Parts: sequence; C-alpha cells; structure tokens
Amino acid sequence: MNEELKKQIEQLRKEKNAVILAHYYVDGEVQEIADFVGDSYFLAKKATEIPADVIIFCGVSFMGESAKILNPEKKVVMADQYADCPMAHMIDLDRIREVRRQYPDVAVVCYVNSTAQIKAESDVCVTSSNAVKIVKELPNKNIFFIPDNNLGRYVAKQVPDKNFIFHDGFCHVHKSIHREEVLKAKEAKPQAIILAHPECTEDVLEEADFVGSTAQMIEFASQSEKREFIICTEIGIFYELHLKNPDKQFYSVGHRQFCPNMKRIKLESVLHALESLTPEVQLEEEIRRKAEIPLQRMLELAK
Repeated sequence: MNEELKKQIEQLRKEKNAVILAHYYVDGEVQEIADFVGDSYFLAKKATEIPADVIIFCGVSFMGESAKILNPEKKVVMADQYADCPMAHMIDLDRIREVRRQYPDVAVVCYVNSTAQIKAESDVCVTSSNAVKIVKELPNKNIFFIPDNNLGRYVAKQVPDKNFIFHDGFCHVHKSIHREEVLKAKEAKPQAIILAHPECTEDVLEEADFVGSTAQMIEFASQSEKREFIICTEIGIFYELHLKNPDKQFYSVGHRQFCPNMKRIKLESVLHALESLTPEVQLEEEIRRKAEIPLQRMLELAK
C-alpha cells in the first residue's frame, strides 16, 4: 500500500513541478519521500531557493505561512490543514504593543513558531539554531522575546548584557519532558549523553551535555564519538538520527515526546495535497509584506 502511495506521490510531484518540504518531527515515512527535510530555519531558507511552482509543506501552519511570506509567487499547500502549533497562538498583538509602550527602544524578537500576524508586528524573527547569534547582533538593549519562555531564557543566559522581557508561551512537548524522567533515563543508560532542545525547561537543560536546535542535535550526535544518546525533543527526530547513525543508540525520555499536530501528516495527506493543491496558504498582502521584513532580516543576520 505504502509503495503504491509513494509512486503516486512521485508521479504527481513531477507533473505539478512540486517540491515536498518536511520537518524532522513528522513521521519517518513522510520524511522519506520529502525532497528536503530540516528544522524551521533550514526549511524557511530552503523555501527561498527552490525553483518549483508548488511547495507541499509537511509541518504545522506557521511553517507554511513562513514559506508563503518568502515566496508570494509560489503556491504553498499544507499537507494537513489542521496541523497547527499551539505555541504560535500564545501571544497577541495587544501584549506586543503594550511592551513597546513600556520600552520605546525594545526589539521584538519573534521565534518563527508564531503566526504571520505576530511576525508582522515584530522586528526580527529567530529560530532555535540562530536566536543567540541574532540577539547578540541587535543594537537594542531591551529584548522582548516571544512567544517561547524557555527558549527566551536560554538565549538570555548566553547574552547577559541585554535586558530580556519574557513571555509565558511554551511548547507542550518540550515542557512535558521533566528533569526526574531525564535522570531516570540517565540512571538506566549511564553511558548515554543527554541532548536537549532549548525549548525544554531550564532544569532539563542543566542536565544536558549538549543543547541545540533539532538540526544541531543531529549534527552533534553524528559527529560525536559517543555511541548512546538520550534525546530530549520530539520523537520524529529519531528517523534522521538512525538514518545518519545506524550504529548508534538513541533513547527517548518518556511517552510525552510526541506532537499530535506533526503526527497528523501521513502519506495519504501528502497525496491529497498534491492531487487537489489544497489547502493552499493564503495571506493578506499587507500582512505578508510586513511579516517578510523580520523574516528576511533573520536570513541576513543568520548568515
């Protein structure tokens, strides 16, 4: 059945001059048929470099919006219209405007895990792989980091000369990884080293041997001489980790390392998106233009 689906996807991809982008957190069978697999930064950048007419996005809604913001002339289609990121909706425009009134010189630093409307009100976007670098390069002393509290606090520790205003947003997957579970996993596998995503809580990061974005964790594990790793992020990353490191062992911390939105995307969803070219990402042009400024600034500063 899967082989037949893959053949149909391959045929339609060629017919429609489409490219399939997939995030590391979607199921392995979807990563397998994608043209490009990566984290948020890689996919945002890759979307600007692809000559295809159609982008099929296997990820959550803010990722498809980012691709559309940067590629207004291309048709961007979500593999699943209901795959959304709760964190992206944990900040509103009123809160941003309130902070701007309190701190007239503030830089609103917006994690890409946010809606187009929120990006449009921000000064620069960041991902977990480039947030520290970009914040260091900003001239502003005051930084309002939105929406993720944990990533914001991680960045603040690396940039102690700036004043951070934090928000209370979070990723439910990373927040549900608890220090006690990490310690139990380490007790069970004492030879393993701990890799954690900066969306995890501070007490989990303190236990980690390495903290980095999804792509940085994969790179670290691939280059490390160690053979065993405890992984503190969404379990979709295991597909790429095993693909690049078949001789190494990777362990999860617990059953909660699972994003139901990312896991909505199946081969059937990709096929339907290619057949119907729906649901297409649509943005008001004014919002798109305003949101493009902080995204382009991110791509420039992250070089």
